Amino acid sequence: MSDIITITAPVNIAVIKYWGKRDEELILPLNDSVSATLDTNVMCAKTSVCARPDINENEIWLNKIKESFNNKRLQNCLNEIKRIARVQKSVDEEFLSWNVRIYSENNFPTAAGLASSAAGYACLVTALAILYKIKTDISTLARLGSGSACRSVYGGFVRWHAGVKPDGSDSIASQIANSLHWPDMRVIILVVADTKKHTSSSKGMQCSVATSELLQYRVLHSVPKRVDDICTAIQKRDFAKFAEITMKDSNQFHAVCLDTYPPCVYMRDISHSIVEVIHRYNEICGEVKVAYTFDAGPNACLYLLEKDVPEIISLIKQVFPTSNPEFIKGLSTQESQDRDFLNQFPIKPFEKDLLKYLIYTKVGDGLQEITDGSHLLDINGQPVG
Repeated sequence: MSDIITITAPVNIAVIKYWGKRDEELILPLNDSVSATLDTNVMCAKTSVCARPDINENEIWLNKIKESFNNKRLQNCLNEIKRIARVQKSVDEEFLSWNVRIYSENNFPTAAGLASSAAGYACLVTALAILYKIKTDISTLARLGSGSACRSVYGGFVRWHAGVKPDGSDSIASQIANSLHWPDMRVIILVVADTKKHTSSSKGMQCSVATSELLQYRVLHSVPKRVDDICTAIQKRDFAKFAEITMKDSNQFHAVCLDTYPPCVYMRDISHSIVEVIHRYNEICGEVKVAYTFDAGPNACLYLLEKDVPEIISLIKQVFPTSNPEFIKGLSTQESQDRDFLNQFPIKPFEKDLLKYLIYTKVGDGLQEITDGSHLLDINGQPVG
């Protein structure tokens, strides 16, 4: 019988967005993108895989629910890994003939704009690559499942190179800087909704590619310079420049979504209120201390430095009051005691419970193989629990 292979993979949040493909089948993007990898101790996907002769058909379980294996991207990943295994003769044909069982769990909401598919596919392809003992660039395999999954392979700050080759062999991810490079960088995710979004990212991208003139301008003119500039800002730890580029790119990405016909609307009223609060806060401070970015969903991801976390969390709790006693999740932190600043903040509190909770985290490492035996499948290949 084969071993159980278990991998954890991080969420990544893009600061230069990927939106639109030049090849739908190979998932090749129209432009480069840049992201930060988040701490797996706070948010991660965990996946166990095995192959056995007594598994009657390929199976996948997501968050304790058995799902259909009839998913083209899932099948593409498995088929490509088996193809490489045959070429490399890394396992024998009998092993290749066995079906697989995949069991995956996230410790954060799925399909709510929190990049769950990125972490999940990064886990999946890495676990399968180890299971079949192949040697290849993991980021190219992860890309076949979910484009942004290639960025979850690495820790720290990551660049996904769009590439130019038709076969996608140069569309890979690389690390800009590791997780220790900018030690005081912090991330706060404001969870507006943990329900499934109305328009999937895949459908939204297809519509934008077909109808948005702004997308074409973005790909040709905006993104190339922004990618270069933000990579330099990361390397120099220039937060003001990093923050400005991050917010401008988020705004343009959502402008592209509105320029799509029919428009894709991912941000909500509460999302726009968060934008207003952040800009007003930076204006009062006289410098850019916080940056927001929104993926294809209503949740805000805030980038800031550790020294400013207590004040920002206190401000968020004041402007967006909550009745949730466990409103703050993730890393532990103190709240600001400077009531004068908070009391003088010009935006009055909104109605209660517009935010469900916030997740406080930091930049972290990439994929990790679990070797302590804490698998999601038992020795017989059955789901644990």
